[in-house]
Amino acid sequence: MQTGSVPRAAAEMAVHAAPAVPADGLSVRFGFCHIGGGRNCVVDGDTFWFAGEKYRIADIDTPETHPPRCAEEAALGKAATERLRRWLNEGAFSLESSDRDTDRYGRKLRIVTRGGASVGDALVGEGLARRWEGRRRPWC
Repeated sequence: MQTGSVPRAAAEMAVHAAPAVPADGLSVRFGFCHIGGGRNCVVDGDTFWFAGEKYRIADIDTPETHPPRCAEEAALGKAATERLRRWLNEGAFSLESSDRDTDRYGRKLRIVTRGGASVGDALVGEGLARRWEGRRRPWC
């Protein structure tokens, strides 16, 4: 071993010790949901139906659309809903468990990722969502 170099075995262990990014194996075309349930459709910016199950994105909160409480919330909610649908349709994704399995409405709580990056981070970065703080806050 040369001075200042990392032994080969140690370098290989470091590579194998890195956390694994989930394989993104889920992919379908999403539309928009209408009144009631659906299959593979987006309800709003943080809720969607996939394979007959209703999911709530666990790490964010987005403006309400059913019904919005003001014109600004309506515009942001529509933009968040459209952006979530586009993101879901851009390629395979993963559903990762959060601290709870379901919310009080029976929706499955999951963090939605692609390549290890959360759609929640994307929506927050674009100003279309807030980090989930354990409760909803007004958008108006």
